[in-house]
Amino acid sequence: MRTTNIFKRDGRSRAARLSQLMLLAIGAYSCSIVALGAQTSDAQTGDANKSWTATTESQNDNVNPTRTLESHIRSGNRTLDKQSVERRGSDGHFEPYQDIEKETVQVDATTVRTTTRTFGRDSDGAKTLVQVTEEEKHALPGGDSNVLRVTSNPDVNGRLQLVRRETEETKRTSKDVEETKTTVSLPSVNGGVAPAMKVQEVRKRGSNDTVESQKTTLLPDGAGNWQVGEIRQAITREEGKNRSTEERVSRPDSEGKLGEVSRTVSKESESAPGEKRNTVETYSVDVPGSARDGSLHLVERATNAQRTSSNGQQTTEQQVEQSSPGDPGSGLRVTTLTTNTVRPGPSGAQATRTVQVRGANGSFGIVSVDTKKSDDIHAIQVQIAPSEKPK
Repeated sequence: MRTTNIFKRDGRSRAARLSQLMLLAIGAYSCSIVALGAQTSDAQTGDANKSWTATTESQNDNVNPTRTLESHIRSGNRTLDKQSVERRGSDGHFEPYQDIEKETVQVDATTVRTTTRTFGRDSDGAKTLVQVTEEEKHALPGGDSNVLRVTSNPDVNGRLQLVRRETEETKRTSKDVEETKTTVSLPSVNGGVAPAMKVQEVRKRGSNDTVESQKTTLLPDGAGNWQVGEIRQAITREEGKNRSTEERVSRPDSEGKLGEVSRTVSKESESAPGEKRNTVETYSVDVPGSARDGSLHLVERATNAQRTSSNGQQTTEQQVEQSSPGDPGSGLRVTTLTTNTVRPGPSGAQATRTVQVRGANGSFGIVSVDTKKSDDIHAIQVQIAPSEKPK
């Protein structure tokens, strides 16, 4: 369905409908592009005024072909990142669909202000603002910091209305312990905003390069009290070039009793220069095709292998194994194969991402191909990353 057919029915609600559609598109599109390439900051490249451009073309069996144009400009204390998404129209030509503009300003030695604006297109093809997020981060003495993040959407008359307010305070309570408290507030029925979620995270560095963390999410119970909605406990160990992480997630049941609902175990290793391997196993009480039995079961394994050749070409292959909904007792089988390749060149780099999925007949077929070209190799480096964990 094209956006030109959606908003003609009611001109008064055009902006509101556009906002809802575009915000859904932001999340869906971001998930498909992040795996293709990760941007490297200017601090890492060593060039304070580094600029680059990149173009990504995406072909997907279930989605119209899209093209993404990106640019990154840094000058002095100001950085401007732009992303323009175009999709193929009924006439076969690409037409503007979504624009995201992110401006970051180093206000002073301790303050960074970031403004992100998301634009869509109305029924006439005009660029229309659908969301603004403003963030200000302050670095405090002793390694502490605080962040204020405010998100606003335009109403039917185009006036910005606050839809989310987030405060984040990080304090180093000792040499090896750091605490972060986050409060998310949403508009209340009585006007203004009211806290809707609190997150408390404690990170502790131990001996032998061990890091432990616990993140507790609190939700209101409707009677003015805060109840635990989720606890995530993780421990990371490093031995030379090897690294392992185990995360346990606990949530309350219908009676309010906390119980472990999922566990993720990841292992990273470097077997030789330029060769890395990462395995992520996910265990859950929810197994597709069967009822809960109170135990954790292995439901997914993602294996990534990364190789860098002598000429700088980087290849990452991911294999995802999952349990079969129709036969959960048969164990895991390979369901998805993803290949990422980055080829550096004298004028930049080109990346290709190909995704294959097992069909009903058991054979694999290509479902999407993304290609990305940039005049800066740092804009499209491939990184090993675990697959999306089940909620």
